[in-house]
Order: sequence, then C-alpha cells, then structure tokens
Amino acid sequence: MAAKEQGKPLAPANSYHLRSDEEEVFVSSHIKLCQRKYVMCCGCVSALFLIIAVTAIVLGFTVFHVKGPRIKMNDVTIQQLEVANGALRSDTNVTLLADVSIKNPNVASFKYGNTTTRVYYSGTEVGQGRTPAGVAKARRTMRMNVTVDIVPGEISAVPGFIKEVASGKLTVSTYTRIEGKVKILMVNKNVVVELNCSMTYNFASKGIEGEDCKRRVSL
Repeated sequence: MAAKEQGKPLAPANSYHLRSDEEEVFVSSHIKLCQRKYVMCCGCVSALFLIIAVTAIVLGFTVFHVKGPRIKMNDVTIQQLEVANGALRSDTNVTLLADVSIKNPNVASFKYGNTTTRVYYSGTEVGQGRTPAGVAKARRTMRMNVTVDIVPGEISAVPGFIKEVASGKLTVSTYTRIEGKVKILMVNKNVVVELNCSMTYNFASKGIEGEDCKRRVSL
C-alpha cells in the first residue's frame, strides 16, 4: 500500500535554460566582430574597385591614349627637270623623290593603306605618286621613299610657268595623305595624317631651297 502511495517526481520549475550574463556578452561580441569583418571586407572590395577604376582612367589618358603619328619630309630631290631655249624639255621624264619618315608614338602598331602624294604648281596638279600599304611598329620610326612622276606637258601649260623658269627658280608644293588605324586592346582608332609642303627648285644648283612643311592629324 505504501508503494502505491509513493508520489511521482516533481517536474523542474523551469523547463528551459536561462542564458547567463557571460553568454550574452559573448554572443554580442561575436555579432559585433562579424559585423566589423563584413564592413572591412566591403571596404576592401570597394577600395580595390576604386584602384582599378583610377588605374584604368590613368592608363586610358596616358599609355593607352591614341596619339597622332608624326610625319616628316626628310629630303626632296627633283630629277631631270631641265630647261632648253627657255622652256621645259618634254623629251625627259621629270621625277620628284621624297624621303618621308613616320614616327609612331603609340604602344600599338599603326597600319596604313596605300598612300597618295600629289605635286602642284600654282594650284594645278601636275603629278601623282603612290606608296604601298605598310605598318609603322609601336614606338618606332619608319622611313619610306615616295616617287612622283611630273608630266612636263601639264606643268608647262600652267600660266606663268615660262616666266618663273626664266627666273632660274620654280616653286612647287606637295600633298601627302596617309589613312590608317591604331588598335589598342579592343579599340580601333582611325587616324588620318596629312602633310603639305612647299619648296623652290633652283635650276642652277639643281637643289631644293626654302622647304616649308605643315602637318595635320585627324583622330
């Protein structure tokens, strides 16, 4: 009978576990530490993207900026430009030879197509020459020889030619146009280089005097 009257064990007053102050401080510190690491990580990523953006902008305006090639007329000679009885000899072929250099200041090659050089006298075209396509390597200077055949009949027909020949000198001008492309990374940039030169030929010395050239670049 005593066994039957034995009571059941009492349940604990609280069935859940209460956090101590130390545990709450630990959890709070851990959360703050995670937040601090997250902020630092975001800051590092933002700084990295900022550095990359600034570097790209600086390179875009300096190293990777497309610059216009520099064209220069180094030397000009005119062959077989002879006068007989106050007139230009028509039984010879007059040839203008020009030594032209192209300096490419870019970090990429400058590829250009066929080049045309024209010779003018008093605004009238009297000769034309072509130079084949080529490549000016990065940060290099390339030289090319330009040959232009001048038609004696056309230059003799220009008004004022006989009078100027009688003075012993003849002033002519040349125009050279070069069209090409400079490719830097994924960007193709069209470039046009133009060179206008005026010069005076001395019949006595058979040389060029007073050469004056002007260059223009279009990007």
